[in-house]
Amino acid sequence: MQSKTPENSKTIQTDLVLPGDTNSLNSLFGGELLARMDRVASIAAIKHSEQIVVTASVNNVSFGEPVPVGSILTIEAKVSRAFSSSMEVFIDVWKQNKTNPKKTKVNEAIFTFVALNKEGKTVKVPQILPESKLEKERYSAALRRRQLSLVLAGKLSAKEATELKALFD
Repeated sequence: MQSKTPENSKTIQTDLVLPGDTNSLNSLFGGELLARMDRVASIAAIKHSEQIVVTASVNNVSFGEPVPVGSILTIEAKVSRAFSSSMEVFIDVWKQNKTNPKKTKVNEAIFTFVALNKEGKTVKVPQILPESKLEKERYSAALRRRQLSLVLAGKLSAKEATELKALFD
């Protein structure tokens, strides 16, 4: 199986925030943003794995600032690391005013997807070859995040979490 770069999975969605997408403060519902991020991230995971994928976890979401009605919202997702059958997808979100071309980053998130065959069994996915400095940073940090998740879930002992331990040595 041939490795791929994060750029191979890059998926971008640009859309308007409409009144039906907002709360009583006329800002985008957090749940609406999560749904949009999940769709974009799942497409990135499909591009990488060339398989059916399911969302396994939402590992981190940071809401930076409100996104008002009428904003142009851009969501970009890339696979940051692949393990055996799972993929970490890093998502960046920007807003833009209709009359100002300057984009402001308002959110980032990390989702994990698992690749499945038609019978619902996990399948192997290609490894990632990060290229840019940011891709390399995200790739490296993904293993620490995975080890932390496994330790917290009781699936990995703290002694086995070598990447996490290295942070404190």
